[in-house]
Amino acid sequence: MFLKIFRPFFLLTLLTFSATVPAWAQAPFAPASTHGQRTYDVQHYLIRSTINYAEKKVDGQTTVQLKPLADNFISFELDAAGMKIDSITLDDGAAGKPLQYKTLGEKLIITLDRTYGPAALLAVTIKYTISTPEKGVYFVDEMKEKNGKLVHPRQVWTHGEAEENHFWFPCYDYPDDKATSEQYITVPSGEVAVANGEMLDTTENIDGTKTFHYKMPVPHSTYLTSFVAGDYARVEAKYGAIPLGYYMYRGTEDVGQAAYGKTPQMIAVFEKVTGVKFPYPKYDQTIVAQFQFGGMENITATTMADTEILAARMEMMRPFTDDLVSHELAHSWFGDLVTCKTWSQLWLNEGFATFMEAVFKESEGGRKAYLEKARGDAGRFMADDLHSALPHALVNKYALPNNELFDVTTYQKGGVVLYMLRETLGDEAFWKGVNLYLNRHKFDNVETADLQAAMEEASAKNLDWFFNQWVYGTGFPDLRIKSSYNLKKKALVLDVEQVQKTRSDMVPAFRLPIGVEIVTRGGAANRSIEITKTKEVFTIPVAARPSKVYFDKDEKIMLKTVHFSGTIPVEGVRFLALP
Repeated sequence: MFLKIFRPFFLLTLLTFSATVPAWAQAPFAPASTHGQRTYDVQHYLIRSTINYAEKKVDGQTTVQLKPLADNFISFELDAAGMKIDSITLDDGAAGKPLQYKTLGEKLIITLDRTYGPAALLAVTIKYTISTPEKGVYFVDEMKEKNGKLVHPRQVWTHGEAEENHFWFPCYDYPDDKATSEQYITVPSGEVAVANGEMLDTTENIDGTKTFHYKMPVPHSTYLTSFVAGDYARVEAKYGAIPLGYYMYRGTEDVGQAAYGKTPQMIAVFEKVTGVKFPYPKYDQTIVAQFQFGGMENITATTMADTEILAARMEMMRPFTDDLVSHELAHSWFGDLVTCKTWSQLWLNEGFATFMEAVFKESEGGRKAYLEKARGDAGRFMADDLHSALPHALVNKYALPNNELFDVTTYQKGGVVLYMLRETLGDEAFWKGVNLYLNRHKFDNVETADLQAAMEEASAKNLDWFFNQWVYGTGFPDLRIKSSYNLKKKALVLDVEQVQKTRSDMVPAFRLPIGVEIVTRGGAANRSIEITKTKEVFTIPVAARPSKVYFDKDEKIMLKTVHFSGTIPVEGVRFLALP
């Protein structure tokens, strides 16, 4: 998912405000699934959807194939809301066996004909109707300008994250279960349906409709299942043998090429740095109207807000379109292939996708472009965090399945923390860790501990301190640095104090490995210090009085505020520097 923050974010590097920053790290935390203990494992969803624009209705039929996880399995729950259930049957041969069921809130409770065990593969078919749905599936009317020019055609599209897909098909609507899927979408002739996986065939029906058949053979979490239908033109592209489709409103195909044209280049960059090939048989990108987010990484079939993509008409906006396109594409590895196990771990999806925006910029514009993106993300997070009523760590103990999940902490802080992890470990160990993380957990669900384990194995370093302060803890350090030169000792003296106001979920003092460049008449020398306490004095031998000192010149620690004073000029990037 990409937040709709398309406009440029201008960071003032010398803002003045009173800091109310936190300290200490919570213990590793992962709240239990809101679905409780899983009793079955879904293997496959077969979904049939017939679109009725006139009545804003969907006639649906979903077959859920599942395996019990224990003996004496006789009933189970599916998530389902806003549906008129017509029938539920057990597929046991030529004819379906009717099953008893009841609804309780947004749960559909189904009772089987007898008990089953883990060796059984059950297929249960639910027939239903959805009328004027409130979530999950959205009907959008055609829009025209006063002169009759079409703004966008009528369309219908789905959106599943966090837990909205159960408003258009019965399912296990939580990310910790993965299944393959297959869809038959029936729309009026002349329209197109786009869904997950490969399009196997289309069928012209005698009633003036057309059915599109898609199959997604790679297991994925339910929220990534989707379809879009409407009058679209497809712009064709390829990456090697992988077909790419850019679905645009008719007459805007040139904008589609401007917005999406770098997709093959992006795939190549992401394959190279991760060491993992693009894992799917195709990749489609489709614009829709009235989409509340910038984009959504539905597996192999990303949905994007038309406002964000059509803005690529203006050349000045294309860098921001690139961020959106690269972000959603990055989810093919981080979020779709390897998926957070609970919503509390969503930063593993969104932080990585945000970080990969910067990685793509680095491939085009070098470290300068990479740093510029990281600085913007760091500044955005710190400004937000200082005024947040309920700040949370990256592992979010407050996580609920609503739109509050998608915030600056999860995205921008997540991306910058990965940037700092890369700076801490170095390129070789970091990307080795990423490769290990992806290959070890592909087609599976993950928690932060899985990422830490991969990074520790790749780097042969204990990273508890890093994850405790940046991932399980909140806030960032606010530093006061006073400089002087001790002529008697011939030493640069840096008096460092961490003055951030602490919170219960922050570390008492941040651990900050920092590079210091000292400039004298004889040239420049690089030294390293490691700040670990709230008050410390660093004495660094220097033969002559420095003319200038650069603090964290390489910008390895983006999340910090800093104020310099003293008799030796000290310079450094002043994110939100305090007076």
